[in-house]
Amino acid sequence: MTGERVVVAMSGGVDSSVTAALLAERGYEVIGLTLRLISCDDPGTRGSCCDVDAVAGARAVAGSLGAPHYVVDVEQEFDRAVLRPAWDEYDRGRTPNPCVLCNARIKWTALLRHADSFGAHLVATGHHARIVTGDGPAQLHRGVDPRKDQSYFLFRLTPEQLARTLLPVGEVTKDEVRAVARSLGLATAEREESQDACLAAAEGGFAEALRRRFDGDARPGALLDDREREVGRHPGVHRFTIGQRRGLGVALGRPAFVREIDGTRVRLTTDEARLAAPGLVVADTRWLVAQAPQFADRVLVQSRYRQRPVAAHVEASEGGRTRVRFDRPQRAVTPGQAAVFYNGEQVLGGGWIERGLPAEAPTEEQ
Repeated sequence: MTGERVVVAMSGGVDSSVTAALLAERGYEVIGLTLRLISCDDPGTRGSCCDVDAVAGARAVAGSLGAPHYVVDVEQEFDRAVLRPAWDEYDRGRTPNPCVLCNARIKWTALLRHADSFGAHLVATGHHARIVTGDGPAQLHRGVDPRKDQSYFLFRLTPEQLARTLLPVGEVTKDEVRAVARSLGLATAEREESQDACLAAAEGGFAEALRRRFDGDARPGALLDDREREVGRHPGVHRFTIGQRRGLGVALGRPAFVREIDGTRVRLTTDEARLAAPGLVVADTRWLVAQAPQFADRVLVQSRYRQRPVAAHVEASEGGRTRVRFDRPQRAVTPGQAAVFYNGEQVLGGGWIERGLPAEAPTEEQ
């Protein structure tokens, strides 16, 4: 691979820094690229991959490797294709995953566009995931370090994008990444993890920051108990997610959880068992494999980033909509979140949770 050109996304974090360093060691001609998602002067960037310290760190690492470094402004695209859709979801009472949108709609699109302009076939990022290539389409697999695996966030990439991508830190653990950075004396070796969101949370959380950014209507409404009685008022459905316990603003004598968001109404429950769903319906499913799972095929499903994958089988998959039933009911299936399907370590595909399946009514025998 000596001399092959690769454009590396450099966020100023240790993972992307080590990515660039490892590729340079392997003989690639590295070009560093930092995507400016929002203005570096915006106080909301502090501690994210867009703040001035992060850009300086990326530039310092690129300089130590003898690599050119560029900052590319994608602020308008990020606002239109990621932040605005995220707010629209919150406004509907759903819980989006903007990181997935950002990877598919912004990062890889920009990286590959600039790679083409630089005459480079390959791009690379610091994601903890692996790409397996062979005779067929490129496959996406989990990273070696299960604590840091980020394959969940990459399921919207296409096989064509994966085939042009290198993910070297997916082959090592986070501790090994830090050790490499220290051994090479990289300027970002001790940098703390950047925030998941590139817009710092205002009081009230990330959703409230988006509401203020887009001057959205807070849409206050009623908090209802299991008997549909109003037990309080809330400042806006965007502040809630299914399964939430803290910050509800009511005292029902027992711990309460958000069970359902319906228009401006937020239904609560003190019976945590009512949060369990036997399955889910996924919309806009995209598959990374030539043959999508068929009726009764077994899969593993991960419906939140920090959730353990659970066994399930596919009941139907047609027209982008996939119906899945878990082996065991799962807590807090959340509309708007990503559901990603796995076969062992391999990502099969994924989509957006439309709804959880209703619990089956007990029979007379039960």
